Amino acid sequence: MIRILFFLLLSLSVHAQNPWEATIEAFEKQDRQTPPPKAPILFVGSSSFAFWTDVRQYFPEKPILNRGFGGSELSDVLHYADRVILAYRPRQIVVYAGENDLAAGGKSPADVCRLFVHLFTKIRRALPNVPVAFVSIKPSPSRWKLKPRMDEANRLIAGYLARQRAARFVNVVPVMLDPATGRPKPAIFKADSLHMNDKGYRLWAEALRPVLE
Repeated sequence: MIRILFFLLLSLSVHAQNPWEATIEAFEKQDRQTPPPKAPILFVGSSSFAFWTDVRQYFPEKPILNRGFGGSELSDVLHYADRVILAYRPRQIVVYAGENDLAAGGKSPADVCRLFVHLFTKIRRALPNVPVAFVSIKPSPSRWKLKPRMDEANRLIAGYLARQRAARFVNVVPVMLDPATGRPKPAIFKADSLHMNDKGYRLWAEALRPVLE
């Protein structure tokens, strides 16, 4: 009984320290029950990917595996990279993260870029030939005040990726802005003015289609 209680308390402690542990464990349980495709195109990052639940329907000819999780930050993706990226031996990796680092994590654009460089380096060491694409941090009505910091983070990451091989920066910002106002198109967002609806994901799909292997 004491041994069981010890492991229960240990488990609760791990989940408290790592709020995404239960989500990652759920992915692993799902993988055991329904094995994911071999050598998938892996989508990983925060809620803009997590809420893209029908992403495979946009690319029916591609072996897409979506492993976006909630309001995660780049530090979370880096922390779980072994289990949520490298474990799948993907043929390509598509990352969307960094927005929550700026909005909730209080990080600077330089911090976001440094974290992405750490993640990219970790991926390169384990999977040296796998292409990596980073989807630019998106503008949204609810986080419009962060646009200058988002632009700077995007600029830094795009500059870094331009110097790397088999790496792409996918800039979705222009297609999400209304040319008449220069602000995010309201019609592509859900009621929270933060997450996208189907119209928004169709724009992302068009931007990503030429990049996917």
